[in-house]
Amino acid sequence: MISELDKARIVEAIRVAEEKTAGEIFCVIAHACGDYHLVPIAWAALVALAVPLPLIYLTARPAGVIYLLQLAAFIVVALVLSLPMIRFRIVPKRRLWGRAHAEAMHQFLAQGIHLTEHRTGVLIFASVAERYAEIVADSGINAKVQPDVWSKAIAAMISAIKDGRPGTASWLPSNCAARSWRGTSRPAH
Repeated sequence: MISELDKARIVEAIRVAEEKTAGEIFCVIAHACGDYHLVPIAWAALVALAVPLPLIYLTARPAGVIYLLQLAAFIVVALVLSLPMIRFRIVPKRRLWGRAHAEAMHQFLAQGIHLTEHRTGVLIFASVAERYAEIVADSGINAKVQPDVWSKAIAAMISAIKDGRPGTASWLPSNCAARSWRGTSRPAH
C-alpha cells in the first residue's frame, strides 16, 4: 500500500507541520472500509433471475436443466464479481464514499482527535479501495481555516498518490495553505 520510506516522510512532514501550526495531525490510510460481499451476491441474484426467461420461451429444455443453468449462472457471476478488482468497481460510488466517510468519522473519534486541548485536531484519512480521501478538522481549526484549504489539500494528496508520490509533504494542509492555518501559534503544553 505505502512504502516504509513514504511512511517515514509522512511522519516527518506531520511533525514539521505540527511545529508550525496549532494543529495536531493524525493520518490514517486504510486498505478498505468495507468488504461489500453482498453486492456481488445481489448482482448474481439479478442475473440468475433473468436466466430462465429466455430459456423457457426460446428452448425446449426441461425445467430441471433450466434450474441447473440458473444455479450455475448465479455461482459463476457471484464468484467473478467477488474478485476484489471487480467488486469495488460494481459497488455504487455513493455507497463506497458513504462507508469511507463513516470510517473517517469513526477514526476521528476513536483516535481521540476531538479531545485536543484547543479543539485543533486534524485527521487526514484515505481509503485505497474506495478511492476516497477526506480531511476532518475539529472546531478550533475549522474556525480559522476556509473550506477551500481542505479541498486544495485533498486535491494535492490525490494528485501525489496518482503520481506515485504518496510520501511527499506537498499535500499536507500546512503546505497547501500555510498562511491560512498558521494564524494561531501552537499552544504551549
